[in-house]
Amino acid sequence: MKTMKLIPFLLLFALASCSSVRVASDFDKTAPFEQYKTFAYHKPSIDKVEISDLDKKRILKAIDEELLAKGFAKSENPDVLISIFTKDNKRVDVWNNNFGWGWGWGWGFDPWMWGGRTSVSTVNEGTLYIDIIDTKKNELVWQGEGSGVLTQNTNKKDERIKEFVTKILAQYPPKK
Repeated sequence: MKTMKLIPFLLLFALASCSSVRVASDFDKTAPFEQYKTFAYHKPSIDKVEISDLDKKRILKAIDEELLAKGFAKSENPDVLISIFTKDNKRVDVWNNNFGWGWGWGWGFDPWMWGGRTSVSTVNEGTLYIDIIDTKKNELVWQGEGSGVLTQNTNKKDERIKEFVTKILAQYPPKK
């Protein structure tokens, strides 16, 4: 009986974990993050990103909003350059369900009692990298990445991309 009550909770947890964005960042511990006040985009690297122009616009708009909210200003002569790149892959999830009725407890015969039921699902998972480059040194000083399930639903893309960018840039500037 406890198992039957636990199954809906596990399904809810699995669905919730699919919608989350996992983030990480790395940075140069000697970089003067408090001195960075202006930014621009590194156009050559952004042009190479292999995603649709619409998704690029969504990402850049979300980055603009986050950095402007942090007190940055766009500039022709910036302190830092922002670059992005993406990766995507299909994630395959396999669940082996050994629950069921069979010999020893319950009633009847379960043809799956010896191996359980196996469920397989695939989802598109993507990773967005945001790089911050010091223009004086021409060096990467901070990199944030966020990974999570992607959506093909055009009504939800803005929201999903904003979630990725917000969670990644929540780690900027780093706490030394």
